Amino acid sequence: MAENKQNKAKGAAGGRGTEQRDFNPAGDRRSKRQAAHPKETGKHGKSGEKWHGAAPSTKGISPKNEPSAESVKVGEKIVVTIKRIGINGEGVGYYRKKAVFVHGALPDEVVKAKVTRTEPGYLTGEIIEIEKKSPQRKEPPCPIYYKCGGCQIQHMNYDAQLQAKEEIIRESFQRYTKLETLLIRPILGMDNPWGYRNKAQLQVGREGKDVIAGLYAMGTHRLIDISGCPIQHPVVNRVIEQVKEVLEELDIPVYNERTREGAIRTIVARVGQTSGKVQLTLITATDRLPDSRRLVGHLRARLPMVTTIAHNIHKGKSPLVFGSKTVILWGEEQLEESLGDVRFALSPRAFFQLNPEQTVKLYNAVQEAAGLNGSELVVDAYCGTGTIGLWLAPFAREVRGIELIPEAVADARANAKSTGVDNAHFYEGRAEQLLPEWVNRGIRPDVVVVDPPRTGCERPLLDAIVKAKPKRMVYVSCNPATLAKDCQVLISGGYKIEWAQPVDMFPQTSHVECVCSLIYKGGA
Repeated sequence: MAENKQNKAKGAAGGRGTEQRDFNPAGDRRSKRQAAHPKETGKHGKSGEKWHGAAPSTKGISPKNEPSAESVKVGEKIVVTIKRIGINGEGVGYYRKKAVFVHGALPDEVVKAKVTRTEPGYLTGEIIEIEKKSPQRKEPPCPIYYKCGGCQIQHMNYDAQLQAKEEIIRESFQRYTKLETLLIRPILGMDNPWGYRNKAQLQVGREGKDVIAGLYAMGTHRLIDISGCPIQHPVVNRVIEQVKEVLEELDIPVYNERTREGAIRTIVARVGQTSGKVQLTLITATDRLPDSRRLVGHLRARLPMVTTIAHNIHKGKSPLVFGSKTVILWGEEQLEESLGDVRFALSPRAFFQLNPEQTVKLYNAVQEAAGLNGSELVVDAYCGTGTIGLWLAPFAREVRGIELIPEAVADARANAKSTGVDNAHFYEGRAEQLLPEWVNRGIRPDVVVVDPPRTGCERPLLDAIVKAKPKRMVYVSCNPATLAKDCQVLISGGYKIEWAQPVDMFPQTSHVECVCSLIYKGGA
């Protein structure tokens, strides 16, 4: 998913485990943004400027007089008509049959762009002027939108965002499968696509004497403060702001990435949607949290909604957010959360979906695709903390979850116990190894569910599924390209896609989640 699976630390064959990647609002920053707002103009280039492409002013020019796409150099200017939104949120057009990716451009816009990169198969460019403006363009409400890069399509109205995400799914299947037709259901969006993200993981630094918390600008080590992010839950924003103030008042040393000195490197705040309680974790580059008693006292006084204050130690240079050791300084060991009738107890490092409202829609689609009547054995091949498996358990005979990360398996078992589910069992290991072992012992699944990382399923797992031949296969994906590629493997193995259901887990970003329902038809 997104979060941005956006932020899932998944093993090669086990996945919805502890949440480890660097945080950003989209769940995953993948594309560069232009540094400033593009100029919107109906004028052509200044006198003497050389423009390439199918601009109105070039109409009637013979193609043989136009430079070929291969002749365009970095720094040259071209005019491009944008056809669609790409998987990273960029506008996609074509210059003499070569794809051009222009960050910040929208479908149906004609833009003048400076070429920033040339490759044999494509060009990239940045907007200089918008010659024809899309009616879908809007002013982003976030004041640091163009600096942050965490969101990619906040400059697009929400209906258009949903339409673009459906098209991303459609284009991926057209590109990577041999399907002539595919039923893509209307995307499931949000009534209010703001303030939905229940967790923030923000890097800490200083700007002058002020403590700031945010993201590093794309391609730089310059920290951008985003503690008032409009897609974060308001309670999370409030907690982050107060933590910054307390750190500043107590003069707690914050980590300096350049000098590698200081203590506090990351603030993690997660709010429970049902309880309103907040789990706060301070991650340090040192074994000791300076002045921890006073710090905890000040935070408790200012933030009554915080019920856990934890200290995580991450001394290494790894890009992972969390280190391996976590200590509860004060409060409850875990944060209680629920999805529907399923209850979860979340430790500070445990993964949980970042948009609970949309997660319910996603899991309902998974349940429909599984087609359960109570007699089935379901295998959840990337079970993480057991969220999908526990959602399906009341409708199945048995659920078996497989997960590579030991802490996630422990959380899944604890979640099953707290929910009162006794027909869901969770196993540590690799799905491509355990699934064939079970089949050889006569334990053959009726339904297999996969929700892999952005890289998709390991090929050995796909081969194991094809060999096991479950009647139904449910593929949950946060990456349309790897989804389509893996589905082609399954189709070649005898499966047919019934339908694909996109779900907008992360509005204002280019990320799109999708559930695919597949049925085994034989003939592999």
